Amino acid sequence: MIIGVPTEIKPEEYRVAITPVGVRELTAGGHRVVIQEDAGLGSAISNDDFAAIGAQIMPDAASVFAEADLILKVKEPQLSEVEMLEERHMLFTFLHLAAYPEIARALLDSGATAVAYETVELDSGALPLLAPMSEIAGRMAAQSGAHHLERPHGGRGVLIGGVAGVAPAHVVVLGAGMAGTNAAMVAAGMGADVTILDINIGKLRHIDELYRSAMVTVRSSIHAVEQFVSEADLVVGAVLVPGARAPVVVSEEMVATMRPGSVIVDISIDQGGCIETAHETTHHDPTYLVHDVVHYAVGNIPGAVPNTATFALTNATLPYVVALAGGYHEAAARHPELVPGVNVAKGEVTHRAVAEALGVDSTPADQVL
Repeated sequence: MIIGVPTEIKPEEYRVAITPVGVRELTAGGHRVVIQEDAGLGSAISNDDFAAIGAQIMPDAASVFAEADLILKVKEPQLSEVEMLEERHMLFTFLHLAAYPEIARALLDSGATAVAYETVELDSGALPLLAPMSEIAGRMAAQSGAHHLERPHGGRGVLIGGVAGVAPAHVVVLGAGMAGTNAAMVAAGMGADVTILDINIGKLRHIDELYRSAMVTVRSSIHAVEQFVSEADLVVGAVLVPGARAPVVVSEEMVATMRPGSVIVDISIDQGGCIETAHETTHHDPTYLVHDVVHYAVGNIPGAVPNTATFALTNATLPYVVALAGGYHEAAARHPELVPGVNVAKGEVTHRAVAEALGVDSTPADQVL
């Protein structure tokens, strides 16, 4: 199969969907890899690095899409990229279609099959391809929150770890999944007073076993969220429903109870956001104020550390890329978790949560493909 990797064109997205290690695995299996010129530069991977390991460097995205059968990306395709997709194509990337309905409609019109990293789901409920980026986003949420708590960056002027005789910042994390746990862990490591909320007692019990002395676990409820959000210096929103729009758990009324200069980091923004007052921002212009509360809602948080993120992502995706290069049916037989990864195929929405978010009917992927 011919695998194509275009340069990411979402603003301030510097990751690339494969590394030289991945290229070597694919070419060793008899596949051909075509990569757009300079696709890896943002991740400190040169054209020569790719060419030396067997990739063919293409001059532009159009030639990559024209040549390849399987398209690998990092972020959801932009409309100009969807226009280059055909029914013969399979696209493997983060999609977040519940948050981007216009792109979803364009993908349906293309007839292409699109497999979303974020909905590849094991029987245990684990999301193996979302995990590494959630890990990075969670860790960066804590450090970005600490940065924006500083007075020159709009915050209250609170040092997240405090000092002798002065209390540390109170950090409240909503969601005990991969992103939330990593945010809480890093915030606690910086010396913050951390409270993490989730509706899943099992997740909270696991965190309590690991970090009992470092953070407080609380079963989430409307009352608990109201209470802890109003007391927080930094709130990290990390609520996820695979494939669906993130549920709003912090209302504008709750935001209004926060102290001026407090900070919100909404990691869930690429799924629509779990904070009512959040809207997507960029690394270039990451924050804005609502009710004098600093909001940080960058849609591709790991894109700020593309070298780390690219290698972490490829570590997770490569086994699935190798499998898909042998054809969807064989890949799905070997990796049944790929089936819920299929979001759209041949003009049909094939993931129930995505369909519900878009207000359309769904058809099981196995019926379409």
